[in-house]
Amino acid sequence: QVQLVESGGGLVQAGGSLRLSCVASRNIFTINVMGWYCQAPGKQRELVATITSGGSTNYADSVKGRFTISRDIAKNTVYLQMNSLKPEDTAVYYCNAQTVVGGDFLNAWGKGTSVTVSS
Repeated sequence: QVQLVESGGGLVQAGGSLRLSCVASRNIFTINVMGWYCQAPGKQRELVATITSGGSTNYADSVKGRFTISRDIAKNTVYLQMNSLKPEDTAVYYCNAQTVVGGDFLNAWGKGTSVTVSS
């Protein structure tokens, strides 16, 4: 099992920046994929960015060039640097961990942190 705790959300004006953090309860180097997802009101949860244990990253087209996912293995923390924020980025952002433990697939979620971008 792994527990994930997000922080860093808040209210920001369009064009501003925020950095989200996700602290995991286990060594993130042992987790195959960690990522950030967002869910806007009335919409489905969708992928924002992922980072693999090998350091490869992947981004949704809507955030490419604006958001950066990174990690600090020593701190068991994954970050999402969000720049040039737009009102349409308003959502609850969830941290996710996917890995295989003892042959079982593990898919864990944090409780989310809210981001509101005002125009």
